[in-house]
This record gives sequence, C-alpha cells and structure tokens, in this order.
Amino acid sequence: PDGRRRRHEGRSIALSPLWALGLAAAASLAGAQTPADPAPAAPPSASPAPTATAARPPAQPGAGQVAVLIEEPAPGTVLEGQLHQARIAGSASANAMGGDQYDVILVIDVSESTLKASGADIDRDGVIGLDPANELLPPGAFPPEVASTDPQDTVLHAEVLAARTLLAGLDPRRVRVGLVSFAGEVDPTTGKRKRMDQQDAWLEVPLTHDYGAVQRGLTAILARGAHGATNFAAALRLAVAELAGIGGGRSTPRADAKRVVLFLTDGMPTLPIGHGNTSDPGDVEAAVRAADLAHKAGVTVNTYALGTLALAYPRAATEIARRTLGTYNPVQRPGDVSAILGGTTFANVEDVVFANLTTGELSTDVRLAPDGTFAGYVPVQEGHNRVRVSALASDGSSGAVEFDLEFRKGGQSDRQKALELERLREMNRELMLQREADEVERFREQQRKQLEIRPEDRASP
Repeated sequence: PDGRRRRHEGRSIALSPLWALGLAAAASLAGAQTPADPAPAAPPSASPAPTATAARPPAQPGAGQVAVLIEEPAPGTVLEGQLHQARIAGSASANAMGGDQYDVILVIDVSESTLKASGADIDRDGVIGLDPANELLPPGAFPPEVASTDPQDTVLHAEVLAARTLLAGLDPRRVRVGLVSFAGEVDPTTGKRKRMDQQDAWLEVPLTHDYGAVQRGLTAILARGAHGATNFAAALRLAVAELAGIGGGRSTPRADAKRVVLFLTDGMPTLPIGHGNTSDPGDVEAAVRAADLAHKAGVTVNTYALGTLALAYPRAATEIARRTLGTYNPVQRPGDVSAILGGTTFANVEDVVFANLTTGELSTDVRLAPDGTFAGYVPVQEGHNRVRVSALASDGSSGAVEFDLEFRKGGQSDRQKALELERLREMNRELMLQREADEVERFREQQRKQLEIRPEDRASP
C-alpha cells in the first residue's frame, strides 16, 4: 500500500429494529465512570467572536452541494493588523440530509503488539525508538521483552498522540467524542481466552462534549499500558452500542448526528476464536458480523491499519470499512497516524480554499478538521475586500459563499498571527502527502482559473 486513503463512501442507513436482537450479546460490556456531560463549550482553539453579531447564514446544500458557514469575521467587523492577512473561520458540510452534528467513537488498540516501536519520535525528545529485534545490536543490549528502545515512541503512544491531535481540531459544540480501548486476555498455558465471558473491550469515556474527559481517558490508557491479544468484534460491538444507545450503552444517542467509529489497530483479529496469537477464520468472521450490525445501526467505520502486520493481513480492516461505507486507511509507518487521522473526513469535505476576489489572490493556508471546521488566512488589502470561501466534497461536488470585509493596517505586532500562519502551512504540507492530492489540486486549480476570469471585483489600479 502506498499510504493514500482508500475510499468506500456512501450514505448511512436508518436504525433497524433487528439491531437490538443482534447486539444482545454485547450487553454485558460495562464502561468506566466519567464526569457528567457538561453543556457544550466553544472550541479551545477558536478566537473570541466579535460581540453582538450573529454568524452569516450558510450556503444551503442541494443535491451535490456543500454548505459553508462563516463564523469569523462577523458581518460589519473592521479587521486590523500589521500583516495583510485576515483570519477566517467556519464550517463546511456535505451531509445535506444529516446536518452538521457528529457522534464519534475513537477505538484504540491496546494489545501487546502496540508496545513495538512506531518508527517516529512521538515524544519529540530527538531520539527515535527502534525495535531491537530489527537492529544490529550487541547480544543482551536490551532485555528480550523490549520492543522499542524509547518506551515513549511505541505504537500505543502514536495512537494516543493521534487521538489528542484529532481532538484539538474538532468543535465540541457539534461533535461528541467517546473512547473505547480493546485487547483480549489470553491464558498463558492454553494460548486461548482465559474465560469465555471475559471482557475484551472497555468503555473509557461515553460520548461527551467534554474533551477534557477524553484527554484524561487517553492518559489512563497510557498509564495501564499494552497487554493481551486482539478482539476486533468486541471493540466494534461496544462502540456501536454507545452510538446507537442500545445493548447497555451508557451514551444517549442523537437522532440528528452522524455516527462514526475511528478504529485504530496495528494487527489483525486473533480473538474470540482459537489461539490468541493467530488469526482464525472465526475471528475475522466475528469482526465482519459486528460490522454488519454497525451498518444496520447507521454507523460508519473508518479503519486505520498501522504497520507491517496490519498491512500484511488487511482483510478484516478492509471488510469492516467496506460493509459500513467507511474508509480503509493503510499506514505504513505507525508514527504517521496523527497526520492520516487528521486528514480523514466525516463531514465528507476534502478541501477548503479562500479567494480574495478584489485582489485576485488565492489562499490554501487553511486548517480543515475532520468535522468540517476550518480556520485560516486570506491575503487582504487596506479597505474593502470581497472574499469567497469554497469547499470541495468527497464526491467531487462543491459549494461556496461570498462576503465583504474591511481591513485597515494598524494595531500591535502580528507575531502570533504569523506563527499560526506558518504552522498552518507546515501542517498542510504534511497532510498533502497523505490526502488524495490529485482531486484537491484539481479543485484548487479550478478556483485559480475562476479568479482569472472574474476581474469585475478587482480594485481599480
């Protein structure tokens, strides 16, 4: 696999009454206690909104159209700065029938194999952890159980970092997030499950707008460490129980929210059938049956196959994504999962670009989160500027909204703005290595051509 995202897109279906019967076996999966769900708060990364002004109404989507909502700057606001750049923030969605609300369960593989080196400097200490088994090292240089020379650079740490990075870009007003971990306890004597009724997946945090609770759940996962085998089916059933609100789920379902599972694993299913160190046909079948139940509940599952083993045996991960109309994402180097997870979309929006119709300048300095939230900068001139924000959907359709803004030079230093702009550009360079670059580039070139043939908005020389 070349690291580019594989797509199997489609619409979710309504909840089937048969689902409750199919999920009865998952009712015993209990979760951890979490704080009460507070009222939604504004995203931590968002700038303060101008006072006493409502956001512009979105461009409403029809068939094959994208809705674009501008939240910043507010209408009538005069922007000021030393740098001729204006910050624009808002959201885009191609889910014309499903609105812009999302319920997302992050599923983290905590099996023993996630103790292996991720191939990246996850803790950013300047040293990349290596797997001693794959290196020419003197005998006895590391104990035989050590799978990463830097214990903070493991696959498990890469998964947690990816989850934290994802949370930083989501809008808690629109997106609830829950957290599930999974593995599978194995009897060292028989190599099989210790007990037939054992719990192989755990609800760390029910669906919540409180991202702090999810962050604490991720910290708890790291504190416990990795162990055991890999039970895909248990993880999927638990995640879907929470999203659909049945089978003993602790989360309250939302009828207007799109239901998404982000499923991270570095291996293949080795439980609940047979030995825990091998993948039996029954293990894959159990995972596929769980995926079918997810589909009946209107749940989309995006799978992320991390590293050599997961890529060598991808059948379960690809089938889960295919049957739930999600995406299968191969990740050759597990340490790259942060960029790839950040480049996914459950708003079905692939790209957002800004154009200053007055000056004829195009900006791709935009951060696009998986929920369709975006923020970035467009070049501006002093005085009046006519700006267009355009969004590209996964199916190739697009939508746009235009508005006017006023800019004047002045105020204090724009050092913070310049630093954010540089971070956006660096992040986008990394994302373009992982995303479907051809489709995005065609969209951006189309926007450039539209600027060339629309001179009526330009300022007179």
